[in-house]
Amino acid sequence: MPGKQVVIHAVFLLLLPLVVAAFGISFWGALLLVIVALAWRWAIVLLNIAKPSSGPELVLETISASHFVEKVRWCMDRLGLDYQEEPWGGTLGAFYKGRTVPRLVFRTGLVQSHIGNSPEILRYLWGAHSGTHGERVGFLKPTAERLELERRFDRYGRNLQVWVYYHVLGDPELCKHLWGMNNPATPWWQRRLIGLLYPVQAFLISKSFRTSAEHYQQSCEHIEALLAEMDERLADGRRSILGDDEINFTDLAFAAMSGLWLMPEEYGAGAAAGVHVERERLPQAMRNDTGRWADGYPHAVAFVRRLYTEERLSGTAGGAEE
Repeated sequence: MPGKQVVIHAVFLLLLPLVVAAFGISFWGALLLVIVALAWRWAIVLLNIAKPSSGPELVLETISASHFVEKVRWCMDRLGLDYQEEPWGGTLGAFYKGRTVPRLVFRTGLVQSHIGNSPEILRYLWGAHSGTHGERVGFLKPTAERLELERRFDRYGRNLQVWVYYHVLGDPELCKHLWGMNNPATPWWQRRLIGLLYPVQAFLISKSFRTSAEHYQQSCEHIEALLAEMDERLADGRRSILGDDEINFTDLAFAAMSGLWLMPEEYGAGAAAGVHVERERLPQAMRNDTGRWADGYPHAVAFVRRLYTEERLSGTAGGAEE
């Protein structure tokens, strides 16, 4: 449905009870307003049928500084898909609309559908394009071994979320910057809300991710255990973590997750430029962690840096920001 008409209609419905109360509208007057609202909604449906939306067939809803977004974004870029990126401000979508990112919105004829969560989006991309892209989509093939490794990398990603918020919630300006408050790609009204709602957002984040010292320590232990295992696997110079001749989505997932703390220049293929932070701006304790990991797991670090250098910018097709 045409987006603006739907939003205006939704606002009208929200204000309808206030209008009735403010002007003392009678029962029959209120009934007339309801009929008008229903007719308006029907007109939007008919308009959509008569003149389908001409927008992009693929829209990826994102926040710039997200490793789960980078995982999906990288796979879509590698496929050479033409898509539009629609950035959201921080966790506004999650806490106020119940929608996490990444979220893929796709249009097929008159129908617009959406999928959330990075594993489900990658399964959709495999199913939708395996019959038309041939060998090009082979890196997304969901074998049992790959799915199990992806599950572990996603847990690594969640541990990194605890790690990040443990360090940055105490620095409101840095946190708001990472949520996109200074990023011109973030809609202006969301940039305003990031600043106004920061105390609420910070409280919700701290409760959702349990950013206590104890949970931070547990998360670091999980992070370092996984990095140690990957470092051992990659010590033989293999091209793919699972030992294949070619890389697959699990390799990109590991690189995307690790990119959150390694901060390679190619991270996001330009889409994260609006929230770039100089390493010196990060809290010292955060830099201590990243320095320890970079020194302690050299094979894993070299693997991630190689993927970003050799793979990230090659064949980038989508991601045009608003």
